[in-house]
Amino acid sequence: MKLENLNIIIADDHPLFRNALRQALSGPFSNTNWFEADSADALQSLLENKQQAYDLVMLDLQMPGSHGYSTLIHLRTHFPDLPVIVISAHEDNMTISRAVHYGSSGFIPKSSSMETLAAALASVLYGDIWLPDHAEIQEIKEDATALVASKLADLTPQQYKVLQMFAEGLLNKQIAYDLSVSEATIKAHATAIFRKLGVRNRTQAVISLQQLEMEKVEL
Repeated sequence: MKLENLNIIIADDHPLFRNALRQALSGPFSNTNWFEADSADALQSLLENKQQAYDLVMLDLQMPGSHGYSTLIHLRTHFPDLPVIVISAHEDNMTISRAVHYGSSGFIPKSSSMETLAAALASVLYGDIWLPDHAEIQEIKEDATALVASKLADLTPQQYKVLQMFAEGLLNKQIAYDLSVSEATIKAHATAIFRKLGVRNRTQAVISLQQLEMEKVEL
């Protein structure tokens, strides 16, 4: 593929970083259309626009609404043909290893130079996996975090959105209003979420989601 007329999403909650990234990449990717998302919900809204096809998502693991690797897992499950490259301030081997394990096509430390960033993006867009030179990929064992990740992948996009709103502490009637559905629909989603995650209530569901937080997986 030619690296032109691309549609790339920058998903990061820091506007200055998004702006710097877009400006720095405007040279090597001059004909690219840039889209921005400052939260997991904003990213989901972009991806649900069926009239727009995207070529790549540059994903920060710690945006509002994300719980560590949860958004990455969701993207790889429901948008399997869309490459995702993680950009993170966390660059230890376990963080990189889990990102790759959950389907990231690359991992770029935020400390990288813009030249390195451009080279990484080009590599991923051509179908390769790009990792920093210091990365030593470790085997991800089937621990509690991996088990939660596999269960999370079974959620539909709407169930995942409801689970995120549970984590924000919203009541069923608030979620129903925000999603323009009935409370009965939210209760049905909740029942399905609990079943798929193997939990009994909202509190346990949120605790399961929080196991994917960065603090829970770094060694």
